[in-house]
Amino acid sequence: MNRFNRRQFIKTSIGIAGLTSMSFVATSLSDEAGKKNPVRLGGPVLSANLDPAEWVRVHQNLKYSAAYCPVEPDASPEMIKAFEKAAEKADLVIAEAGAWSNPISPDDNQRKEAFDLCCAQLNLADEIGAKCCVNIAGSRDPERWDGPHPNNLSSDTFDMIVEVTRKIIDSVKPKRTFWALETMPWIFPDSVEAYLKLLKAIERKAFAVHIDPVNLVNSPRRYFKNGDMIREAFNKLGSYIKSCHAKDIRMEDGFPVNIQECKPGLGRLDYAVYFKEISKLPDPPPLMMEHLEDPEEYQAASNYLRSIARENDIHVL
Repeated sequence: MNRFNRRQFIKTSIGIAGLTSMSFVATSLSDEAGKKNPVRLGGPVLSANLDPAEWVRVHQNLKYSAAYCPVEPDASPEMIKAFEKAAEKADLVIAEAGAWSNPISPDDNQRKEAFDLCCAQLNLADEIGAKCCVNIAGSRDPERWDGPHPNNLSSDTFDMIVEVTRKIIDSVKPKRTFWALETMPWIFPDSVEAYLKLLKAIERKAFAVHIDPVNLVNSPRRYFKNGDMIREAFNKLGSYIKSCHAKDIRMEDGFPVNIQECKPGLGRLDYAVYFKEISKLPDPPPLMMEHLEDPEEYQAASNYLRSIARENDIHVL
């Protein structure tokens, strides 16, 4: 995103019956006899101002079959359509458009600006045929849009997220894409259970799931058992998942607990489980790399991820 830098700007439990009603489809799909479908891998293109044909060629040269949205909401309808057609012709899936902003900010101006951006990006995702438009829920911190705050995990904040998500979806009324919230360690949805509660509370067909398992690792228990966490996520949320992120995570020695994001291959994320769970879905969500510094790092990450897939008999497109 050019308009916002993601790194800088970025009631109680429900009953068993409710959980079952939200997850029975996902469970049956994820358990389908271990079936493995091809997984699309993608990442950002670190070249600016590409025309549709050049944009496709760059992705093909990188062996990416999935892409981030290549244009901004102010692009002309003709340009949006040209990229959509180029992607379709090349069998290149546009995985997601990002709406990185803070629609639950305590600052009125920030909140309105974020809401307008979310609507614009969701409309763009719908026009260009992206799998989803994704944002984090935001933060109640008035100074940092993508950081922890004592009020982030309160019931009032949960209700605020439900309200603004409904408002975004109802304002745009997307016909072929979905609004999704990226999982995060310090704001809803911070767990599989929290995502299920949001799906139930928001009650909009255009609300879906974006999975980043690294962002769910907020304790040593989840760190060391992240394979189980990933299985649970796909078992309960499977058919709602529209896009996934590929990062890695490691826990540093010392006290207190220090858990950090790192490059794929340098951490402990169970990519064998991750690939297997993605590939079990009839229409596997794209797996998108992010947060790396240069083309060489993305190439190394791509090579690592493809090697894990091969070891587990999973084809990466």
